[in-house]
Amino acid sequence: MGRTPPHPEVPQFDLQRILEALVDPVRRSIVTQLEAAGEDIKCGDFDMQVSKSTATHHFKVLREAGLIRQYYVGTSRMNALRRAEMDEAFPGLLDALTTPQARGVGLAVSTRSTL
Repeated sequence: MGRTPPHPEVPQFDLQRILEALVDPVRRSIVTQLEAAGEDIKCGDFDMQVSKSTATHHFKVLREAGLIRQYYVGTSRMNALRRAEMDEAFPGLLDALTTPQARGVGLAVSTRSTL
């Protein structure tokens, strides 16, 4: 196994754990950045306003929930969204999270009262 951290297999996915991982906005941002990139991203290349140790914690939570797979290329820890596995276990979950509407992109908030 070497330097590759452990990951749950699809039958081990737990919806409660996945939802708890996705509650945090930093972790949701990691997932949406991976989806938008369409390719694996190394830990240091994410747009996050948290310390390195806090980012490491967020990656661990996502990995242990099964949302991402981490592996090394040289000295870089790479992150891959486990899109196919998530779609197999919970169809539509990542779509609901990563659509522009789910992220609030392009939504206008009305300040008018409807009364």
